[in-house]
Parts: sequence; structure tokens; C-alpha cells
Amino acid sequence: MSSPDAATHDPAVRINPSILAADFVNMQAELQRIAAADFVHVDVMDNHFVPNLTFGPQMVERIHATSPVPLDVHLMIDDVDRWAPGYAEIGAASVTFHTEATSEPVALARRLRSLGARAGIALKPATPVEPLFDVLDEFDQILVMTVEPGFGGQSFMADMMPKLRLLADECHRRGSAVWLQVDGGISPSTIEQAAAAGADTFVAGSAVFGADDPDAAIASLRSLGAHAHRH
Repeated sequence: MSSPDAATHDPAVRINPSILAADFVNMQAELQRIAAADFVHVDVMDNHFVPNLTFGPQMVERIHATSPVPLDVHLMIDDVDRWAPGYAEIGAASVTFHTEATSEPVALARRLRSLGARAGIALKPATPVEPLFDVLDEFDQILVMTVEPGFGGQSFMADMMPKLRLLADECHRRGSAVWLQVDGGISPSTIEQAAAAGADTFVAGSAVFGADDPDAAIASLRSLGAHAHRH
């Protein structure tokens, strides 16, 4: 099964597998396993903003060159005002930076957009969402973390759903088309909660890369997310 049934497909439900759950030694083959995805989520960590170290620009550029789907880069790094534009320049379709790591979020988002990338902003679990309400349209995506950033395999934080719902309600009230992404613990048992709270873009790691058939796993997650949207 390489795609969801047409009757259950919701074009507003996006599944972005996180390569944090992939086999790094066989990255090109792993990327081909998720060709049915909407984006590949690339977690960039610097061992400063979060206590883990993953990829830098050169590796991300190679991933871009071999990936069958566009790159959704999530920067969990310090000094994003300096480093984020470089990821747009190497071809990332979307670049998300943390509000906690920038002094000029709107200016940075505009810079990313000027370079041809979608601009995303992310919030740690303890960071309130209300300061973004007046600048929603400066961003293409808002990422509400449903785990503490830095490591894969953590449990989904259901207590983030009121925060997500508050954001979704405000976006609806203002007529904003910004995508609402969740990252952390997304699986068949949690995606419906997040979709019901307003998310439309879902980062899934082991739920996809740990599956025997990633295409079927992606299709199942899409279907579950679409079902929650309809109800």
C-alpha cells in the first residue's frame, strides 16, 4: 500500500518522517524507503541548544541531493540568525528555527522566504504560544514540540494539546494559512489527538522508519489524521 485510499486522503495532512530514527549508515536507502512522504524531517542539533549532536550543512546538502522528497529542516541550534539562511541556500524546502534561539524571528523568517524556503518557527514545551499571535502570517509553519527537543523516541506529551488548540483557534480566527506541525511521539496511537487539536503536519520517527513497510505506515498515519480532521 503506497498511498492512502482516495476516500480518506486529506491533502491538508502531511507526514514528515524524521531521519533521527533512520539508519545513518544507509541514509540513501533509508530516504528511498519514505518516497511516499510529504517531506523528510531533518533534525539539526549542535550539542549546545540541545544536548545532542547530529548533522551539519554538508550532510544536509547531501541528504538534499539524494532525497526523493523535499527537506523539512528543524534547527535545534544556537545563533540561528547566523546559521539558518545557509540551510535555505543549500536547497531545504522548509527551515524551522526555535523562537528561543533568535533575537529577530520576523526578520529571520523574511530572510528565509527571500531565499526561497518556507519559514517555520518552533516552540519548546514550556514556551508560550501567545507572543506569535500578532505575527502569524510572517511564518509558513509553526512547530509545537510534543517532547523536549534533543532526542528521538520520547513519549508524546498530551498536555501540549491545549496549547496547540489555542494556536489553531487563533489561526482560524485570523484566517491564517500557516501550517501547524507537531514533533515528538507521533504514532498511530497519538496522531488523532494532535490532529483533533488542530495539527496538520506531523513528524513521525520510529512509527515510519521502524515499520516493515514505511509506505503503509505513512498511509495509515495520513488516514488517521484525516479521520480526526473530519470528526
